[in-house]
Amino acid sequence: MRALFCLIFYPHKSVLQIKNEKFAPIYFTIVILTPLEIILLSILAFGLLVQLYYVLFVHLKLARVGIEEVPLSARKPISVIVCARNEIVNLEQYLPSLFGQNYPEFEVVVVNDRSWDGTEEFLEQLEKKYSNLKVVKILDNDKFIAGKKFAVTMGIKAAKYDWLVFTDADCTPASEHWLMDMQQPADENTEIVLGYSPYMKKRSLLNALIRFETFFTAVNYLSFALKGMPYMGVGRNMAYKKSLFLKIKALQRTCISHLVTTIYL
Repeated sequence: MRALFCLIFYPHKSVLQIKNEKFAPIYFTIVILTPLEIILLSILAFGLLVQLYYVLFVHLKLARVGIEEVPLSARKPISVIVCARNEIVNLEQYLPSLFGQNYPEFEVVVVNDRSWDGTEEFLEQLEKKYSNLKVVKILDNDKFIAGKKFAVTMGIKAAKYDWLVFTDADCTPASEHWLMDMQQPADENTEIVLGYSPYMKKRSLLNALIRFETFFTAVNYLSFALKGMPYMGVGRNMAYKKSLFLKIKALQRTCISHLVTTIYL
């Protein structure tokens, strides 16, 4: 009985060919890998499996999530906090859009963080136009260095309402329903809400890379939050309770006081 296949081995090429004698010239080539190549391919396969796990069991949670609609009677007032340092151009372009939000009751707290570019004069004019605008002014002080965290803290302390929504001076809402989506959920136990803040689209390779990185980062932190393992958020679109912030600050002061007392003793 005539064999239909024969094996051809080329030692100097590390290739094994199976030749079909009946239906020539069909060949089946099997590449014989070296130990190093096997290790590298195993690492690649492991990486692909890990990535597949995150796609199927982590990222897909984000695709199935829905925003819970809060009843009109349960909607609570909101304080929007914006910190600005020499942001006159962005404030003139984007700040007025915050006052056009379709939400029953809210205020906008703008922290003027030691600006000298005309921000103060612009905010004074805006205060005359919008009654729900509150301006907090931080002056230069040689005794300490005030960064953005200090400005955020001053804005939080000046806020009238417990539910705080944060954004930046160079950001604009995607629609007039932004605050409706970022409002406090009906579940009182929810203390933090994370949002997505993409970059504006421009025609450049750098902008495309930045937008992709921003999108991929958001997919990760939002998916992990839904999985019950939150690890980050972006300050230009997030919300949390003022009472939560004050509680954590009080706890930090207690820990620091206890540490100083322990060292002193």
